[in-house]
Amino acid sequence: MDTLTYSRGAWFVGNPPLLGPHAHSVWLGSAVFDGARAVGGCAPDLALHCERVVRSARVMGLDPVLTGPEITELAWDGISRFPAKAHLYICPLFYADGGFVIPDPATTQFALTVTISPVPEPTGFAAMVSSFRRPAADMAPTGAKAACLYPNVARGYREALQKGFDIGVSLDPDGMVAEFSFTNLFCAKGGLVFTPATNGTFLNGITRQRVIQLLRDDGMTVEEVPLSVQDVKSADEVFASGNYQKVGWCRRIDEVDFAKGPVYERARALYWEFARSECSR
Repeated sequence: MDTLTYSRGAWFVGNPPLLGPHAHSVWLGSAVFDGARAVGGCAPDLALHCERVVRSARVMGLDPVLTGPEITELAWDGISRFPAKAHLYICPLFYADGGFVIPDPATTQFALTVTISPVPEPTGFAAMVSSFRRPAADMAPTGAKAACLYPNVARGYREALQKGFDIGVSLDPDGMVAEFSFTNLFCAKGGLVFTPATNGTFLNGITRQRVIQLLRDDGMTVEEVPLSVQDVKSADEVFASGNYQKVGWCRRIDEVDFAKGPVYERARALYWEFARSECSR
């Protein structure tokens, strides 16, 4: 049992068929989702992820049929059906069955998957500056974690893999650094921490916000500012925050190598200390 799926009031083992080819979310891209983690019975910021998928649904013109707290309860139910020490990926999803161009909000459906997915070991990753940019807020529904945004994400990710890297560094429409392909970017120089200022081209990640708060509470200065590629490449260290790996070390961008630095190590330690406090009731 690697995956459990909740849909229409029941749990199913695996990946049951839910959508027909004429469903709006299949052929016109109205699905939204979120991702959370459970590790050893602890699910950091689970409620915030469940609340965000509701907001994403509204951005896309859907009518969320469940509240954030209701989704959170379902997620804990799913988590409890797996072994206590399992590493899990939790994915709530809203999608529209009907509509033409504009989704019919009355046809909004909900599903939730809980899947065994080990958190990657922090061995470091190599990135390249991508030739594909993030869209601005007036070009795409960037305020939502929407499935329709991910083909563009995939272009940059595929480009990086084909060139021997692990991930891309995505720029915004003005050529400033936005984030890695699908995870937020941090860098540190001279004891100060920097991360790109949110400007409507990428999500202000929940793990990003948590890492910023934890570092500031620990006495570090974290500045949210526009960052150029050169700003990042001239840093002492670079790391990422995101739901899949949580806090990961970047060992190279293009031709520039980075050490596994003390700010990254502290950010990772603080995050997992916090994560262990968010355990099941």
